[in-house]
Amino acid sequence: MIASPLRRLLTGFALTLSLPVAAQEAVQEPLATPPAHWSIAIHGGAGTITREAMTPEKEAEYRAALDRGLAAGIAVLEKGGTALDAVQAVVVTLEDDPHFNAGRGAVFTWEGKNSLDAAIMDGRTRKAGAVASLSRIKNPIKLARAVMDKGPHVFLIGAGAEEFAREHGVEETDPSWFFTQERWDQLQRLKERKLTAYEVDHKYGTVGAVAVDQQGHLAAATSTGGLTGKRWDRIGDAPVIGAGTYADDRACAVSATGTGEFFIREGVAHEICARMRLTGESAQVAADTVMLETGEMGGDGGVIVVSPDGQAVFSFNTPGMYRGRANSEGLKEVAIYRDDGPGGIAPPKVIEPEGTPVAAEPNADPKH
Repeated sequence: MIASPLRRLLTGFALTLSLPVAAQEAVQEPLATPPAHWSIAIHGGAGTITREAMTPEKEAEYRAALDRGLAAGIAVLEKGGTALDAVQAVVVTLEDDPHFNAGRGAVFTWEGKNSLDAAIMDGRTRKAGAVASLSRIKNPIKLARAVMDKGPHVFLIGAGAEEFAREHGVEETDPSWFFTQERWDQLQRLKERKLTAYEVDHKYGTVGAVAVDQQGHLAAATSTGGLTGKRWDRIGDAPVIGAGTYADDRACAVSATGTGEFFIREGVAHEICARMRLTGESAQVAADTVMLETGEMGGDGGVIVVSPDGQAVFSFNTPGMYRGRANSEGLKEVAIYRDDGPGGIAPPKVIEPEGTPVAAEPNADPKH
């Protein structure tokens, strides 16, 4: 005879009561909570960054600066904070550090001014905020976040973006905050010697961060001062969603640094995410493939990528890239050169100056 549901229930209950107390407690013990996972990667620009061109003191300064940036993101993620808050915390830290071409350490335009760009993107909703041509916003990434969270648009520039900042309480500062003697001297050398921006800087100075948080959500953020001596209100890839910045929970988060015109034409950040989502490529394979294509077009630089499962990878075709990564498994590292850490595709691309520089013009005093 087949037992009725009620008979089976009563039988099971009786068996449970007959078990020793210790056995009953073992049966009722809740399952262990799986460990929370998170991962983050950061960058501070790529270019001709070699040991031969770096003093031990300068190298120590850059490694310490990268450590501070990485620590800001780790502090958010360890406490269960969002990837968005983590990448913003990293970029704010690097914007405030004069070692990097973003925020306080931004390069000067041809006219002797600072022109700042930034973008941030939420991989969960694919909402994004971007700003460009700023001269008075202390932390451009905070304004990009405000555009994403508080406005109906994605991309604001110049005076309109700064008006939006005032309406939403984003901190402004006097333009003199961004002045550093090293960046001013670079502009003078560029003009006096008729150099290209790359020849005078030897790197593409953008900062960025990508992360996946304990909830499995992704985010990306990027900030830059652009190119030394740039003219005509030129804007590169950093604030362009899909070129220098992109995040999608279905695939990855990307922040790029390099020759912005080529990264825009390739749609580097979105291209990497699309390859991962549609072809199943790993983060490293997708990043290397897209960077190779960008290099074949003539573009130089690199990317940082993080995937939903916590892969944090680098790919660059320059001799070095300021970079770092950490995760909940205990990994924590920073690197500068091509051979002292993860990332890099071989062989590195030989960078040749392009075009004929324009004639020098009178310089503006950056403090007036």
